[in-house]
Amino acid sequence: MRGMRTSLRRGQTLAELAVFLTIAGMLLALAAPRFAALRDKYGVRSAMTDLGASFALARQSAVTRRTAVAIVLDTATGTVIVRSVGRSLRRSGLATSYGVRLGSNRDSAVYDPRGIGYGLSNLTVTVRRGSFVDTLTMSRLGRVRW
Repeated sequence: MRGMRTSLRRGQTLAELAVFLTIAGMLLALAAPRFAALRDKYGVRSAMTDLGASFALARQSAVTRRTAVAIVLDTATGTVIVRSVGRSLRRSGLATSYGVRLGSNRDSAVYDPRGIGYGLSNLTVTVRRGSFVDTLTMSRLGRVRW
């Protein structure tokens, strides 16, 4: 056994490292767009959930407080504000939190003390990030769906 030479390999060759980096780079190039699309999709979904919660809070607050409650949509900054009697109940920065853009056919909605939306036929809010878009619609009765 003494005469036998044992070869201990302690690392990889430069060729093996180059092959590994090439394969890893190709896999990353294929997977990166999917991760970006997934991030956009979940950003829009999360923003829609937050927006729906703001509408639910406004309607519930109007009924509970027996006063009109307004939802102000600032599409330039991507902010949603729930207001009652000049006081802000909730402020959600959807653009900064989720990286989305808001679009709306109205700048505000109002719930009366019965929880009915008035002053509008239908309010539509679109939330967009990348190629993903979702729409929230509020009916005259104050119901919201998305």
